[in-house]
Amino acid sequence: MGLLATGTPLEWPEAKKVAGHVREWGIEQLLAIWNKAKGKERDALLWGDEIEYLVVSFDEDKQKVVLSLRQADILTALANDAELLEQGGGVPDIQTGDKKLGKVAPTFHPEFGRFMLEATPGAPWGIGFKDLLDVESDMKWRRAIAKQHLYACEYPITLTNFPLLGDRKSILPWYPPSGSKLRSQFLPDEIANPHIRFPTLAANIRARRGRKVELNVPVFHDVKTAWPWKDPTVDYDLHNWPEDDDVRNGAAKENHVYMDAMAFGMGSCCLQITFQAKNIEEGRKMYDQLSPLGPILLALTAATPVYKGFLVDTDVRWNQISRAVDDRTPEELGEKPLKNDRWRIPKSRYASNSTYISQDPRLRPEYLDPDLVVDPEMKAKLIDGGMDDQLATHFAHLFIRDPIVVFNEDLEHLDLEKSDHFENLQSTNWQHMRFKPPPAGSDIGWRVEVRPMEIQITDFENAAFAVFVVLITRAILSLDLNFYLPIPRTTENMETAHRRDAVLNDKFYFRKDPMPKRQARTNGASTPASAASTPKLQPTRPDSPFGPVEDEYELMTVDEIINGKTDSFPGLIPLVESYLDSVNVDVETRCELAQYLNLIKGRANGSLWTAAKWIRHFVRSHEKYDMDSVVCEEVAYDLVKAAERITEEEGRDGFAKEMMGECRQRS
Repeated sequence: MGLLATGTPLEWPEAKKVAGHVREWGIEQLLAIWNKAKGKERDALLWGDEIEYLVVSFDEDKQKVVLSLRQADILTALANDAELLEQGGGVPDIQTGDKKLGKVAPTFHPEFGRFMLEATPGAPWGIGFKDLLDVESDMKWRRAIAKQHLYACEYPITLTNFPLLGDRKSILPWYPPSGSKLRSQFLPDEIANPHIRFPTLAANIRARRGRKVELNVPVFHDVKTAWPWKDPTVDYDLHNWPEDDDVRNGAAKENHVYMDAMAFGMGSCCLQITFQAKNIEEGRKMYDQLSPLGPILLALTAATPVYKGFLVDTDVRWNQISRAVDDRTPEELGEKPLKNDRWRIPKSRYASNSTYISQDPRLRPEYLDPDLVVDPEMKAKLIDGGMDDQLATHFAHLFIRDPIVVFNEDLEHLDLEKSDHFENLQSTNWQHMRFKPPPAGSDIGWRVEVRPMEIQITDFENAAFAVFVVLITRAILSLDLNFYLPIPRTTENMETAHRRDAVLNDKFYFRKDPMPKRQARTNGASTPASAASTPKLQPTRPDSPFGPVEDEYELMTVDEIINGKTDSFPGLIPLVESYLDSVNVDVETRCELAQYLNLIKGRANGSLWTAAKWIRHFVRSHEKYDMDSVVCEEVAYDLVKAAERITEEEGRDGFAKEMMGECRQRS
């Protein structure tokens, strides 16, 4: 979460009147950044991670757990901790607890939910492999710092969502639902961060679409679950707001858990990685090549099988967030003929990518999204301003959206030394990869944000996925790998990743041959490599521009994508290992990195469970669970307590014991 602007927000009818004005000024600011920064060069690839926490409060006597809404108090305490600020760093070693000097204290940020915290390292990670070995200890340090500023009964847990969110007794302090901003049956307005941006965002999304957001997640039909199943928490007789008619008009679907507020999506936690590229060309390449990997990362990190106190038949959060911020009108959704709106929009503003942006000659027109919607006027302005067609198309696609939160003070004059109008649109297009221009007036370079991954229960897991994404990115740049896939196939893959146990039971479209026709490179995609730089791989071969695109990819299991197919696709882990061979990593570092890569291997081949599978098994094995899909307070308490125990007490060994699929009865 970036810097939160302040001012007088416009309600939707007024914001709608100035939407075109904001878009035009946003394009002007983007062109100013483009012309200043398009030639910017950085010394090396830098990166950072973002960890998000739920702050929970335990009542040991009553055996209950709720969400703590003390975000503001906690952030104030962290900001005023003189000892922490003076200390400036010192990361405890995982094994000894001794502090390594020279690290900058982490930074904590607010998030949408008043029960959430976000933490980032105090300084970017560098390109050195030793930095990768410090990530886990830094994540542990961040959690420890957060914990020090909580009440004794509170804990910063890294679950994707709180299993009882939407239960009217799941927050502390308690507030009644059905406030004027969210107008939710289940959640109060006070659950959102009080900064004016957040309630305005929620209210204007609701107002723009003309009804509340609508989230329906298929319920998991267990042995005693009724068929058909109707969400028993829905009140069809509520008459506080006009939007209360939504459920009487069919918003709550049969056999689905129904939710009606932005907080059900934006109250979810994730793990994000941001790379600063050496230059814009490298950034554009990373954006394109990492995009097809997004659904695979989502399936590998699956961690969300419970919503609103019910087991559901999906494993990940993505579509729920997508629906929670979906501001499309009935015309844009295709439910009514176009009359007042400009076009039909196939996806929510929180969705998988719809563009490729690299000028890579291997990018075939057949890979592009045939249903892509762009604003032709915005694209023309960008091209007239000197931007190439490929990148202009990307930003013109983002600018089909309306700005949701507009501050009256920002409309007084256009400041080309700022990027507020551009970021208004850029930051509310939540795609699974985000290409980020340098901030105006900053020395920061071009960045790429990797967004699909679910947060993991332990710091070891989160570090493992962070390290894996960094290493596969370096392998892509060093070996000049080609993962191009038609965008509609990536969109399909994102849907596949939602299925229960998709990581084991489903197949994903993936490119058959990632090897380039050009000779591979060794560091940061700049230095020619020797012929021995890819010792484990088959010889590189030319990418033919001819032949059907469909012949370039096939359906593969996640195990095949990650660990490889015999005499066929090499596998992402073997590609990473070949990259590591080429740069002569020392034995000790290689062994430490292997522990992280082994986690990814295990998730892919099923020897280690996903958090979603573990949570589902925990619930179904609990003595208080009645095999009817209901996750009661006692089960939720024990589940969150178990996650705390695994995180705090058992370390890597305890994690492995909990997640070893072959050691447990299959659910």
